[in-house]
Amino acid sequence: MKTIAFPDGTQLPALGLGTWMMAETPARRAQEIAALREGIALGMVLIDTAEMYGEGEAERLVGEAMAGLRDQVFLVSKAYPQNASTSRLRRACEASLRRLGTDHLDLYLLHWRGNVPLAETVEAMEGLVAAGLIARWGVSNLDTDDMAELVAAGGDACATNQILYNLTRRGPECDLLPWLGRRSIPVMAYSPVEQGRLLGHRGLAEVAGRHQASTAQVALAWLLRQDGVLPIPKAGSVEHVRDNRVAADLVLSEADLADLERLFPRPAKRGPLEML
Repeated sequence: MKTIAFPDGTQLPALGLGTWMMAETPARRAQEIAALREGIALGMVLIDTAEMYGEGEAERLVGEAMAGLRDQVFLVSKAYPQNASTSRLRRACEASLRRLGTDHLDLYLLHWRGNVPLAETVEAMEGLVAAGLIARWGVSNLDTDDMAELVAAGGDACATNQILYNLTRRGPECDLLPWLGRRSIPVMAYSPVEQGRLLGHRGLAEVAGRHQASTAQVALAWLLRQDGVLPIPKAGSVEHVRDNRVAADLVLSEADLADLERLFPRPAKRGPLEML
């Protein structure tokens, strides 16, 4: 599988596993655990979760799915913005670690910007690195101006920015993606199929039909073709995970890309960063 590189040189397969809205239905728990384990087996080793997801239940689910497999997983979680201070971040991180059943995170993110100064969040994150609780840190839902402020506040070690990015949400291409690319900061793309709303798109289905692929596979392949972009689709079943994995091997032609550009044009000018 194609890989992406973090600023510290760590390389990972460019397709991960999201967990937003998982662990919300007890009857689906075993199926969701099986899906995550299948993803790991297929090489989709980055698992993204957050203390917000199900108020910790998604982290507990991931912990169950990782049982016996922790050394194969690149584990990511995210902190509420109100917990991103020097007085609260360590407690939030340790609570996530307990729910996940592990002693460290491979990557810890500020979920979105709140009222805590970015300089204080940088200090708190670096303290967690020094304590061995996290290997690296990053952010989520920060726009270009926020990123520039973060770096100016001492945040040169920021490993990623996780943002809403897909065929229908191309605003980051106007400014944020080039800014991150110049600094070799990869993007984690959440909601890469727009929470399923892209699946029934007629034009996308026409492109998919040329490859005997699904619309979701084409939407993921469009992201995966870009350097430094790591989509994290949620898949709650083994079959869905396997379907997503095929996208990593799908090569879109110039004609495909031209059609997708026509169907989903990039905005003419920069707007505020969208988030869900």
